Amino acid sequence: MTTLAGNSLKPITPVSERRLKNHTSFAQTVANSLTMAYRGLVKFRRTPEQFMDVTLQPILFTVMFTYLFGGAISGSIAHYLPTIIPGVLVQTVITASVVTGVQLREDMDKGVFDRFRSLPIARIAPLSGALIADTLRYAIATAITFLTGIVMGWRPEGGVAGVVLGGLVVVVVAWCISWIFAFLGVIARTASSVQGISFMVLFPLTFLSNAFVPTSTLPGWLKWFTDVNPISHVITAVRNLCDAQPAGADLGWSLLGAVVVVAVFAPLTVRAYMRKA
Repeated sequence: MTTLAGNSLKPITPVSERRLKNHTSFAQTVANSLTMAYRGLVKFRRTPEQFMDVTLQPILFTVMFTYLFGGAISGSIAHYLPTIIPGVLVQTVITASVVTGVQLREDMDKGVFDRFRSLPIARIAPLSGALIADTLRYAIATAITFLTGIVMGWRPEGGVAGVVLGGLVVVVVAWCISWIFAFLGVIARTASSVQGISFMVLFPLTFLSNAFVPTSTLPGWLKWFTDVNPISHVITAVRNLCDAQPAGADLGWSLLGAVVVVAVFAPLTVRAYMRKA
């Protein structure tokens, strides 16, 4: 079959023999991911109750635990704040990373990702966009926790620089951990199962740590667990950064663990997601 183009005849390639483009450039992938991240932010704006875990929870936990345990553990509220603020911060932000997997599963169940699959966009964009958008949630939780502590009288020795570095460490670690829950969101059957499994793992890790009490007061077997608990290393690193103390070992272990999590779960998540997509 031919067609007239100008003064010459050009053959028309049959559909079965055409080589279709099935990949996107890196620039388009980045642009599509940012667009999907903006979609996630629009969802938050239209349903602000999704921000409750990163807005109200830090305030509630900080005030409640401080006034309940401050006098008994440290003798006064002022002396307990340097202990509780990093603990509540790490617990809140890491717990908030569960939302990544839950929302991915909900989008898949509603058929949203099937519609995305029909669009000329990078197939990885819905996944990467969700991970990017959730970093805003981590930043909000970090800022609110620090501000709550300052209002209550917390004065970090590390100043603004120490607080900013501590907040960045928490956000980076939470983003890396969110890959675990993104993997669960892709392979799980329901959003409720993602949430149930995630909290069953996170609650022991966050509460059986040095977030709220000194580990020296714990029984030997429990002290051993809290000392090797990766959450304890993150909390200690944030405390030391905020208090202008050396944080080398704990900071190194925290970042190394975060890198290992991404190295293991990012390929697993992408592979499982591509099978679904």
